[in-house]
Amino acid sequence: MQTQILKNHEADEYYFDEGCFIWELSNSPNDPELSIARARVLPGMRTKLHRLSGVTERYVIISGTGYVEIGGAAPQVVGPGDVVIIPPSSTQTITNTGTEDLVFFALCTPSFTLSAYEDLSAG
Repeated sequence: MQTQILKNHEADEYYFDEGCFIWELSNSPNDPELSIARARVLPGMRTKLHRLSGVTERYVIISGTGYVEIGGAAPQVVGPGDVVIIPPSSTQTITNTGTEDLVFFALCTPSFTLSAYEDLSAG
């Protein structure tokens, strides 16, 4: 690995069919051990139930409020400063229960790849 400074532009944010907006800040073959993305869930919305095979994911809540469900456990309330650690292959979903966007960083080890993503929602 070599020293890099990655320049990102918020205009690169895109809608992911999971039910949230994603701004990929770092996800490159040059740094395969970690990916970083900012996720944004609109008020009243819930992401699809899904899991990541072979990937540990961490949510770092930046703003907004919601609840997260992991591995069939009861929903847990989350807000700014909370860190949610999601083991590989654990089912997961997050719901925005507030009136503003729920914004969090998603840090994945190893890096997120679409092939690791499994949509578990019905329909």
